[in-house]
Amino acid sequence: MSSTGLATKTRREPAAKSRLCLLLKSAFPFALATAIWFLPVPAGLTVQAWHLFAVFVTAIVAVLFGVFPLLTSTMLAAGAVVLTNTISATKAFAGFANTSVLLVVIAFLVAQAVVKSGLGLRISLFMVSLFGRSSLGLAYSIVLTDAAIAPAFPSNTARGGVLYPIVLSVAHGSGSRPNDPNGRRLGAYLMFCGMASLAVSSALWMTATSANPIAIQVAREYGINIGFGKWLIASSVPALTTILVLPWLLARLFPPGVGSTPEAPAAARKALAKLGPLSREEWITAIAFVLMVTGWIFADTLQLNVTSIAFAGLGLLLMTGVLTADDIATQGDTLATFLWLAVLFALSGQLNELGFMGYVGQRLASCMGGLSWPLTYVALLLIYVAIHYMFVSQTSQVLALLGVFLDVGIRGGVPAQLMALSLFFASSYFSVITPQGGSQNVIFVGSGYLTQRELYRLGLLTTLFFLAVFLTIGTGWLMLVAR
Repeated sequence: MSSTGLATKTRREPAAKSRLCLLLKSAFPFALATAIWFLPVPAGLTVQAWHLFAVFVTAIVAVLFGVFPLLTSTMLAAGAVVLTNTISATKAFAGFANTSVLLVVIAFLVAQAVVKSGLGLRISLFMVSLFGRSSLGLAYSIVLTDAAIAPAFPSNTARGGVLYPIVLSVAHGSGSRPNDPNGRRLGAYLMFCGMASLAVSSALWMTATSANPIAIQVAREYGINIGFGKWLIASSVPALTTILVLPWLLARLFPPGVGSTPEAPAAARKALAKLGPLSREEWITAIAFVLMVTGWIFADTLQLNVTSIAFAGLGLLLMTGVLTADDIATQGDTLATFLWLAVLFALSGQLNELGFMGYVGQRLASCMGGLSWPLTYVALLLIYVAIHYMFVSQTSQVLALLGVFLDVGIRGGVPAQLMALSLFFASSYFSVITPQGGSQNVIFVGSGYLTQRELYRLGLLTTLFFLAVFLTIGTGWLMLVAR
């Protein structure tokens, strides 16, 4: 055989193997779903719940292993559950009308107005002028700002809507763009700092997320009463520890590519001076933003719906021409995020409604029998956090499982207040474990700075860090103050 023929054959063989590997990789999710689907249905579960689990877990695994993008995986899952009559179309697509999902979409659009009007550039230059001597300084300014404003926001998704345009503006102002292979790292680092910050600040303040009051209501059924002051005392040491370490740790896990920038603050001040006074568009955007934030802060007091406030703010921006229909038409990433989040939200909710989540929680918790109370305590928290891979909402897991895990812990000898408070805090900090682990995450995920693989890796490592701090420092502190 000639050398040319041998070379051609050598080139073809790797190409054929590559196609075969790609084919097998694409077939894996379908094989997994089929295998789970036809396994015997465990006693205590309905066929409907088991089949929905087969589709849901396959969709998540396909993303974790990089077989399909999240949008592709969720669209296949939505089609599968309806076409197989596992659940009705009404239930499968109910997430498209969910207020939290809609709030995420509006937050994206309002953030675009902040950038388009030029207000974002002004905000970013101001922050860089104060904290821009290093990327770490910028990260700390974001995390500490979130911790400071958190008690005034009953919705961490709304708080994400406030933080996101600031983070986006700082990233853009620093020259970081999601489509720049070399320059995206700083923006990605700041985006994940904002996303992770929301998880731990929600644990710090009782009023920082709607899941916290629900958790307190569940605990009252067991004779445990926790108020604002007691919550803050109990959460302060572990939560503040994680907040102070978080930007530094993430800089080691995911280096931003930009270190010390001592000249940046002076340059930012000069650029601010050149901008001059606020333009008409900046004034309108600032007023709309302030009105939205004020509405979100007093939403509970005035009995206002936070999503409706966001819609009103968007309407004001459209009415005044700051945003146009053409601007919205270019937001393809926002549409993609809306599609996959709505589907996952609905499917996760249906798993809970069909009793699958409660079933899993009870079976796992029942394995704790015979353990000493410290081991029971640690095991329950580990399981409670890990099982959030199956949830797209903090509130839904609190409603489905917190009472079950609290009951098992108390029966296993764990001090009631220790078990309750640790579960309360976990119900916030576990939200960063997946991109869809809380609707507030999706605002940052949709920026495009972070890949799915990076989100899952950083989410797991950050959650393990939170868990380690709350299990060690947090438990020791709670043993002193939770009596």
